[in-house]
Amino acid sequence: MLRRVGSSLLASHIAGRRMMSQQNLTGKVAIVTASTDGIGLAAARALGQRGAHVVVSSRRKENVEKAVALLQSERIQVTGTICNVGKSEDRERLVEMTVEQCGGVDIFISNAAVNPFFGNIMDSTEQVWDKILDVNVKAAFLMTKLVVPHMESRGGGSVVFVSSIAGYQPMPALGPYSVSKTALLGLTRALAPELASSNIRVNCVAPGVIKTRFSSAIWQNEDIVDEFKKQLCIKRLGDPQDVGGVIAFLCSEDASYITGETITVTGGMNCRL
Repeated sequence: MLRRVGSSLLASHIAGRRMMSQQNLTGKVAIVTASTDGIGLAAARALGQRGAHVVVSSRRKENVEKAVALLQSERIQVTGTICNVGKSEDRERLVEMTVEQCGGVDIFISNAAVNPFFGNIMDSTEQVWDKILDVNVKAAFLMTKLVVPHMESRGGGSVVFVSSIAGYQPMPALGPYSVSKTALLGLTRALAPELASSNIRVNCVAPGVIKTRFSSAIWQNEDIVDEFKKQLCIKRLGDPQDVGGVIAFLCSEDASYITGETITVTGGMNCRL
C-alpha cells in the first residue's frame, strides 16, 4: 500500500514538474514577426501554450485578424497588428504598441523573410539583393536593436532568429535567399556575446524543408522531395510545429545556458558550414 501511495506521489510530482515546464513563460511578452501562418504561427502558438502573451503581425490585416481569432479560440493571450518589417515606421510602431498594450518585451522571434527571386544567382539584380537583405537581415537586426532596451528594463530576454538549412547548404535557384540565411547564423554569433551581460540570450533555428506556404514550390515538387528525403534520417518533411516547439524551448528557462547557438531542425540532414 505504501509503495503504491509513494508511486502515486512520485507520478504526481513528475506530472507537476512537466506542467510547470510547459507553463514557464507565464508573464512573458513575445513579439513574433510574420506570424499569421507557417513557422511564425507555430512559434506564436507554442509560446502562447506555455503562458506567454504573444504579439502576432503580418502585412495584411485579414491575415492578422484570422490568426488572432484562431489563437484566442485556443485560449492563448494574443495581440495582433499590421507590420511590414521592411519599413522602419512599422517596426517602431510594432514595438511601441507591444510596450503600451502588453507592458514590455521579453521575447523576440525574427521570422519575417522574403524571396522575390528564383534562378541563376548571376541573373539576380541589385534590387533583388536590396530587397532580400533589407528584410531578411537588416530588419532582423534593427528589430533586435529596438527591443533590447525593453528587455534590459525587465532584467533580460531572449532573441531567436529563424534561418534555414539553406544558410548551410545554398539551395539551387535560391542563391541570394540562401546567403541572407547564412548571414543570420553570423548575426546570432555576433550579438550573443554583446548582449549576454544584459541577460539577453540570442539563438537561431535553421529549419529544413518544412511544409509551409512559403516553401510550397519545393515540397509540392515530388522529384525535389524525393531527393531531399535521401539526405534525411527521419524520412518525412517537417511540419511548422516541429520548429515552433524548438523556438519555445530556446526562450524558456530550460535553455538558460544556451546562447549564440543555431539548432538545425532538419530531420537529420547533415548541415555544417
